[in-house]
Amino acid sequence: MGDSGILPSGGEISFDATRKCQVGEVRYWPWALAVLVLAGLLFFLRLGDRALWGSEGRWAEITREMRLTGNYFWPTINGTVYYDKPLLSYWLVAGAAFLTGSLNEFTARLPSAIAGLLGVALLMMLARRLYDLRTAVIAGLILSTSYSYALFSRIASADVETVAGVLAALVLFLHNEEQQKGGWIAAFWLTMALTSLTKGLLGFVLPLLVVGIYSIFADGWRELLKRLLDNKITGRLRWLAKQCGWLFQWRTLPAAVVALAAYSLPFVLSYEPMHSNIGVYKVFHENVSRFFTPFDHQEPLYFYLYRIFALVAPWSIFLPAALVQMHSTSRERGDRFILVYFWATFLFFNFSGSKRDYYLLPVLPAVAVLIARLFMTEREVLDRGARRLMDLGYVLLAILVAIVGVLALLPPAMRPGALSEFPVLPERAAFAAIWGIMLAAVIFALIRLHPWRIMLSSSLLAYLGLLFLFVFALPGAERYRGEKGFARAVRTQLNGDMSRIIFYRYGGPGLLFYLSPQRPILWSEEETDLARMMEGNPDRWVISRERELLDLHLRGSVVAREESRRWDRPASPLGPFVLFRPDGAARQEDK
Repeated sequence: MGDSGILPSGGEISFDATRKCQVGEVRYWPWALAVLVLAGLLFFLRLGDRALWGSEGRWAEITREMRLTGNYFWPTINGTVYYDKPLLSYWLVAGAAFLTGSLNEFTARLPSAIAGLLGVALLMMLARRLYDLRTAVIAGLILSTSYSYALFSRIASADVETVAGVLAALVLFLHNEEQQKGGWIAAFWLTMALTSLTKGLLGFVLPLLVVGIYSIFADGWRELLKRLLDNKITGRLRWLAKQCGWLFQWRTLPAAVVALAAYSLPFVLSYEPMHSNIGVYKVFHENVSRFFTPFDHQEPLYFYLYRIFALVAPWSIFLPAALVQMHSTSRERGDRFILVYFWATFLFFNFSGSKRDYYLLPVLPAVAVLIARLFMTEREVLDRGARRLMDLGYVLLAILVAIVGVLALLPPAMRPGALSEFPVLPERAAFAAIWGIMLAAVIFALIRLHPWRIMLSSSLLAYLGLLFLFVFALPGAERYRGEKGFARAVRTQLNGDMSRIIFYRYGGPGLLFYLSPQRPILWSEEETDLARMMEGNPDRWVISRERELLDLHLRGSVVAREESRRWDRPASPLGPFVLFRPDGAARQEDK
């Protein structure tokens, strides 16, 4: 399968010519549609079958309390303000709940799934603009089957919405790059404003960073050095203004003002009824203070150098080869844009003082295009180092598939070490069938290690692996998770009257969502405060972690306990949630 972007002599077709010459692209449109359909299946199938997990509870509970109070400008958890993120991501969940008629796991995750699918479509638009439709199809397939992108497209958060918004801004720029002065500037700034309303100021920072650096490097290092060495300062300024014509024009100021006004409006409307600037403070605290003077999630400078391989799995195994190939042959504007997109985003997060692996999600689209270009290059044209790295990467992937398949199908008693503590794999028959197809795909590629064979085989491995994980394995493992069932048991014990509960030290947003109290639940951090709350009101029940109760001097009994498994212990060192009924509550009930 040849590369429509490579000349027979091995020379690259120019960036402009590639965009204008779309000969033979018509036959790839069905494949582009197929990628979107496959991504949709991966993102939407059984989307609501799993209980809320981790931070998902925040989006669900904040939206529930917004609907309960009718105040959509004041995000709270258990009645306490929680303004760590702007409001748009909560409003999207509320909109999904309005359209479906209920707020549940599916509606909480629906905006992320839609944003994930939109991000794949936008990436294909970007890659087609830079190269051709064939590259776009492969890049879309890689992005949609990258583990972390697919995962965050299936959980309630604002991360994939941010990725989609950044892509939308970059696509707007690329489609208007040749005529930089136009009305599209307003759309560009408004897109950044809306993106920033989902998670934070990244919606402004990342597009401006990528587009700004690319504009300077668009003509290559030689041209940049020539301009920088120009003796006349006026010549340098004129060149900079020309390169950044999208920024240095009269439309930029009014467009930026309108965008900033649109971004500020929810904070202004939030201030009016509550007379508090906590929203603005939190934006500064979370976006600026955390970047320069981190107060949590402090990791070493090299943290993302290895975490990126988990984020882009299994495709990350080809990232070293893709970077070697791109840097050894890149001379075209499209290549420069992707390299700037990758390195500017990667280094931006790398130099942040506060680091978490999923912060790096916005770099995934650039990685997908880099790896797609690797597969689009004929083996004979590949840099020798890139070719060896690609082959080695695929062999390692094939070995990993074989090992994981064997371990997954073994009975627990036959597994080594801590793996023996995990239960039997759900849907073993389905996994065995999928693993058989995977092995066939591995053999197909190993017969002849050619870029397009490796790409096809890796696509099948990635898609089938994620499909089994999200559609079979994780829903099948729900019986081992206890928070939702515990909340159901609590509601049954108290006949739905959550006003009788006191949280002692622990009570996360996910548990709150499933308890669904009509008013905030009392919360105590100290034993003396708990005793005071219960004094004179014996009909109080306590929810806490089991080990915390051991230190309490209360008489009573545990009447409900969250299901706990051995592999949960490191994650929950204080044990499962329990519902404790003091003796006073028992006597009150008997009366």
